[in-house]
Parts: sequence; structure tokens; C-alpha cells
Amino acid sequence: MRISKPDELLLSLLRENARASTAEIARRLGLSRTTVQNRIERLERQGVISGYTVRVNDEYERNQIRAHIMVTLHPKQMPAVVRTLEAMPEVRELHSVSGEHDLIALAVAATIGDVDVLTDAIGAIDGVERTTTSVILSTKFER
Repeated sequence: MRISKPDELLLSLLRENARASTAEIARRLGLSRTTVQNRIERLERQGVISGYTVRVNDEYERNQIRAHIMVTLHPKQMPAVVRTLEAMPEVRELHSVSGEHDLIALAVAATIGDVDVLTDAIGAIDGVERTTTSVILSTKFER
């Protein structure tokens, strides 16, 4: 699906702050409030905007342990494993990837011990062959 340059700019502003007022977004884009509201509604109807989320304060996130957990699956186990991982609140994102691993999960936990317990729990899921975990030391930038 292709979208216009103004829509891309609108999405960029919503990524920065999805709670920004229509008036503020309109001011920054040099468009009318009605135009911005219509564009947002159209992007939602088209499924380009599928929802809104919360970004947690950096200070809070720095006190959490974040890790990438790479997961290798047995053949034909993807749907069941994905459903199980989706039910784990510590798993914030899950990506299907090419290469040595089948999935990469972004996990957030309070302690290294909690990451260890989570990694063991993921490894124990039926259909999971093995896991490899990398703790994130810092984030250089995020968009």
C-alpha cells in the first residue's frame, strides 16, 4: 500500500506523539484541522493506522532489563508458539525472521533472573527447538 508524502509526514508526527491534538499536528504540517482529521480517519479505515500505543518514560525503561530472545522452531509449529508467546506479557514484540532463527522476541523484565526464567519458559514451549538470548545494553536511537 502506497501513501502520499503528506500522509507519511502525518504518520511521523503521530509516531512522535499519538496524543498530539489535531490542531497541533495541523499547525506543524501547514494543513487545516479538518484535513488532518480526514487524513487520520482515512488512514485508520485503510488499516494503515491499526492502533495507538503507549511509550514508557526512558528513565523507567532504563531500570528494566530488555533482551532479544531468538527462537528456533520445529517444523510447522509457528502458529501454536506465536499464540503462546502472545500470552506472555513480558514479550513486547515478536518478529518472524529469515536466517538461523525463526522468531525474535523483544522481552522486558525487572531483573536478569526474570529474563532467565522467561527464556526457560519459552524454551519449554512445545514446538520450540532452542533459544538464544542477548541482553540489550543500550539503545542508540529509536523511531
